[in-house]
Amino acid sequence: MLTVDFSRFPLAAGDRVLDLGCGAGRHAFECYRRGAHVVALDRDGAEVRQVAGWLAAMREAGEAPRGATALALQGDALALPFPDASFDALIVSEIMEHVPDDKGLLAEAVRVLRPGGRIAVTVPRYGPERVCWALSDAYHEVEGGHIRIYRGTQLVRRLREAGLRPYGTHHAHALHSPYWWLKCAFGVDNERAWPVRAWHRMLVWDIEKRPLVTRAAERALNPLLGKSLVVYATKPREPA
Repeated sequence: MLTVDFSRFPLAAGDRVLDLGCGAGRHAFECYRRGAHVVALDRDGAEVRQVAGWLAAMREAGEAPRGATALALQGDALALPFPDASFDALIVSEIMEHVPDDKGLLAEAVRVLRPGGRIAVTVPRYGPERVCWALSDAYHEVEGGHIRIYRGTQLVRRLREAGLRPYGTHHAHALHSPYWWLKCAFGVDNERAWPVRAWHRMLVWDIEKRPLVTRAAERALNPLLGKSLVVYATKPREPA
């Protein structure tokens, strides 16, 4: 389930890509399949080890083009272990809402992105996220949980202040918003409530089968109910 739209965030074979805060690795896997040199970085060691295992399995199965490389690292998004201008593209998906120093995170991302490179930043969208917070304190008042909700204009302004040039936005995962509302209403740790189980089964079916009916429904609903906001930007080229 990808949040970044790669038709708006084009990659070329051989591009150096950092998936910053990679989580379970979904975007890193897609970049690897597209022939990139991928680094998947996260602070959670258990997730990094799992992502490393999946990347190795993809390599063994021949799921990535010859010449593509992939590495999973544990690290700190506020002190990245890379030189300036190390990457052609960065993906920062669903982590800025967790980090107290979001400006520092963006500053590090801009530092390691080469001039002319692209960045995709995704965060929970303001409206659906406000509903979750209103329904459940347990949804966000947990260690490492969400500490802020971004309005779209606020996130775009953050990127501009960091020296980036935004060039596009969209929303994603409309079908996931009702699922999280149900979880918040019935208890975020309550997996036995039948509405939660039923909606989860539908989401799994949608991800696995990708039927036309749900794909069309989500495209139509994303502008209104999309769970995630995605902003794309470039780093200006340095003057000659």
